[in-house]
Amino acid sequence: MKTATVSKRFIPHSLLEDVLAIFTGTLLVSLGVALFNQAGLLTGGTAGLAFLLHYITGWSFGAVFFVINLPFYWLAWKRMGWRFTLKTFCAVALVSVFSSLHPRLLHLTTMTALTPFYVALTGGLMMGVGFIVLFRHQASLGGINILALYMQEKRGIRAGKLQMGVDFIIVLASLAVVTPMALLASVIGAFALNLAISLNHRPGRYMAM
Repeated sequence: MKTATVSKRFIPHSLLEDVLAIFTGTLLVSLGVALFNQAGLLTGGTAGLAFLLHYITGWSFGAVFFVINLPFYWLAWKRMGWRFTLKTFCAVALVSVFSSLHPRLLHLTTMTALTPFYVALTGGLMMGVGFIVLFRHQASLGGINILALYMQEKRGIRAGKLQMGVDFIIVLASLAVVTPMALLASVIGAFALNLAISLNHRPGRYMAM
């Protein structure tokens, strides 16, 4: 009886709610990205790869992030459907644009030795909240996460292990471009991001359509 009552009360998100949520989520994630960028930090997944290329080549993070995600949309379409793929494409595009706009609109003071740890904590939590907003409206930021879910379904490779392996490779590669302190702060940021998601986005607690 309880399950039936809950399902009757469940109301899918409207188009306007999806639009506002994707705007809000990507704004939060991109602000966290901008803070990480200014502090010289990294994160995992596709964004981590984009950070590495940005630091090595000097190319715009937003442009690199957008291009890196392009090959993954086919997997998203095949596994998640066109609605998820369209929302994810829009989310990636907005993060790419916003992450380039924030440095022009938000000017921060010169970094001190302890600032990267503050940025890692606040930026990581901010990105985690942004991801939750996107997840609850059936969207993501594409990339490695989609690949991990696809490989788990088709090859039996656990998504968490594949994601962890990719993040580990990114961390090793980052040793060539960031300081040990920045790397430690990046690990703290990744922990904060995943903590925010794990505490607030659990199966059965929230249903989204």
